[in-house]
Amino acid sequence: MKASSRQVSGVTVVDMSGRITLGEGSVVLRDTVRDLVAKGEKKILLNLGDVTYIDSSGIGELVSAFTSVRNQQGQLKLLKLTKKVHDLLQITKLYTVFDIYDDEAAALGTFK
Repeated sequence: MKASSRQVSGVTVVDMSGRITLGEGSVVLRDTVRDLVAKGEKKILLNLGDVTYIDSSGIGELVSAFTSVRNQQGQLKLLKLTKKVHDLLQITKLYTVFDIYDDEAAALGTFK
């Protein structure tokens, strides 16, 4: 699991790749989001285009990340879900919770 972040128009885009699973994968996600929130970042876009798999622990971390950013009056949105991850969010009804985009420019334009 790898995560790298970059700034685009005042939004922190976190490019993630690998598997978000119990153990290292979910820890990388948790630590990355926690560090960004601690630095005062309030606009976070998680690019999951290279995430091949998410297990229930990974789903829990996504929800936890979303909640912690929201509690700081921030926004966390998802970008470029793979079909597997998209289907998983549909099944768990989390598709209605997250703002999800396929196009980075369009997603960036939705941050206030």
